[in-house]
Amino acid sequence: MPTVIEEGEYRFIVHTHELPYEPPHVHVRFGGDEVRINLDSGRFMELPPGGRKGEIMDAYGKHADKIRKEWDRIHQG
Repeated sequence: MPTVIEEGEYRFIVHTHELPYEPPHVHVRFGGDEVRINLDSGRFMELPPGGRKGEIMDAYGKHADKIRKEWDRIHQG
């Protein structure tokens, strides 16, 4: 599970083994919590804890292209 980006307290992680029916996504870990962002839609797959949505999306937006490229490299070889 390589960490692709660290932005402040947020770690954006692409798992190397995912279930085949899941859409492309990145795991975001912070303070003992984790949410996922769908890389096709740019939307959360689970709602983040209160007050975190904007911060996470700001951090994701800065690095969305790099995160998607890394997901494609890992999963599409």
